[in-house]
This record gives sequence, C-alpha cells and structure tokens, in this order.
Amino acid sequence: MAKPVLKWAGGKRQLLGELYTRFPTSFDRYHEPFFGGGAVFFDLEPARATVNDTNPRLVNFYEQVRDRPEALIERLRDFRDPEADPDPSLPFDGETRRGKAVEQYYYQQRARFNERAYGEGWPASDDERLEEAALLLYLNRTCYNGLYRENGDGGFNVPIGRYADPDWVQAERVRAAGEALAGTEVRNGDFAYVLDAAEPGDLVYFDPPYEPMSPTADFAEYSAAGFGRDDQERLLEVAVELDERGVWVVLSNSGVTYDRYDEAGFSVEREGATRAINSDASARGEVDEIIATNVPGDERGGPDQRSIEDY
Repeated sequence: MAKPVLKWAGGKRQLLGELYTRFPTSFDRYHEPFFGGGAVFFDLEPARATVNDTNPRLVNFYEQVRDRPEALIERLRDFRDPEADPDPSLPFDGETRRGKAVEQYYYQQRARFNERAYGEGWPASDDERLEEAALLLYLNRTCYNGLYRENGDGGFNVPIGRYADPDWVQAERVRAAGEALAGTEVRNGDFAYVLDAAEPGDLVYFDPPYEPMSPTADFAEYSAAGFGRDDQERLLEVAVELDERGVWVVLSNSGVTYDRYDEAGFSVEREGATRAINSDASARGEVDEIIATNVPGDERGGPDQRSIEDY
C-alpha cells in the first residue's frame, strides 16, 4: 500500500474510514481535483484515475515520482544534513538573492528553490524539473513542522526544522507512490475539468481548501491562496451537475458548508478530524468538518472499500 510522500496541510489519513463508508461499492474511474498530499488516492490506489492541483510545483513533483522515481531517489541521496555548512559548489552559498546571509545548507537549498519564483522562472529541462521536485521533498522533510507556505511573491518561507535524523530521501514511499501513479493523468488546472473527464459511474472526491468556519470571516487571506467564496459556490454547482449526470460525488469541507450541501440534495454528516500540521500547536486539534455525498446508503462501501478493478 502506498503512503503520502509529502507532509501536507489538510491531509485526510485520519478521515479515511469515514470517507470510505460514503464511497460506492463499485465505480469506474476515480478523480481527485484537489490532490494536495494525496492521502486518499495513495491509500485507495485506483487502477484508473485523474488527479489535479493548481500548484505547479506539486504537480511537477508527482510527475517526477510517477515517471522518474529512481532518478529522484538518487538525487535526494546527494543532499546534505540541513544544519551543515552551505555547499560552495552551488549558488547562494553566502547570501540569498535579496542579500540575506546563508549560514546553513537548508537555507541555501531554500534559496535555490525560490530562484524559480524570484529569478529564473519555471525550469525548462527534464533535469531542472527533477531538481525542482527533489528540492521540494528535501525542504518538506527538513522544514519546520512539514509546512508548505509561500509569501506574497510566491517564495517558500518556512524556517528549518529540528529533527534528530530527518529522512528526506523517502525511497520506499517514492517507489510505492510511483507505482500507484502509473497510468494516472496528473493535471495542473481548475477543478472543473472533471465536468469533461468524469463519466456516469465514475467517482469524484473533492477535498477543496476549506471555507473558514466563521460565517463572518474575512476572505482576504483565504482568497489570496486562490480559492475564495465564489470558488466555493462554483464547486457546489459542479458537484450538482456531476450528480445530475450520474457521477458519484463525495466531498469534504468545513462544517459551515453543511446547509449549502444539504439544501442541494446531498447526504451530509458532520465529522471531527485531527489536524497535525499547524504552525500554532494549540490549533492542532479536532476540527468541525462535513462529508457530503450523493451515494445512496444501500450502495455505499465500507472502511476497506477499494476500486472495483482491484478485486
């Protein structure tokens, strides 16, 4: 069984059992328009699938895991301890592009990663895209608390973590994830692609950026991440259209969206899930969220449900 390679905020490993009880007993292709860390996909390992994310760095990472897992592992083994001195053979061994002193290897690699945002632009060659993927995993596994956070300019700005023996190679996870992704279409676009990709009998699992729990919450910061109130409304419209076409739909979101999906005719229930990745330790607790589905109760599977092709 594959496991997520990256630590990613909003991961669904704690919610898998509750999700699978809402999945249909059988389905054709599987679609996940908000992929993120891919916890559901890697646990399910569907035989035929499409996955999508709006983050091009994340999409490139999964393409490299799928297409070049051994090359990625080999490159990752060349990285040094995050607290080591910077490598003088690589750029930014003394200071960042903005003139900030670089005294540890981690911050040198972070500066190299951010050169895509601040300077050179998106990597063009296969080797550059592999390096981009390797840097993402290295930073993800050595940064503070496994956070992925960008500043307003698109630069990764999470500080170094404190780990006794960090494993940034993740060789077995990379190999297993590569096998799970084999034959999977990995997309970088808008979630509404499923209106063209999904057919009757397929299953779509939506795990969007959650709407803020407070009905009066300011959407400014939330919208800056690229998914605001209008997108939440558009997501509901897409879910309703898929339902009308005979496509199975399962969706998770924050508890504040309960009435919206209930009024649209979906079966909605509240669940609590623990969130382990948060910069504020006091916020790593149980959150109120919902699971909505159009799968009738007598056609749902159980916690060990898998795609029909796996039987």
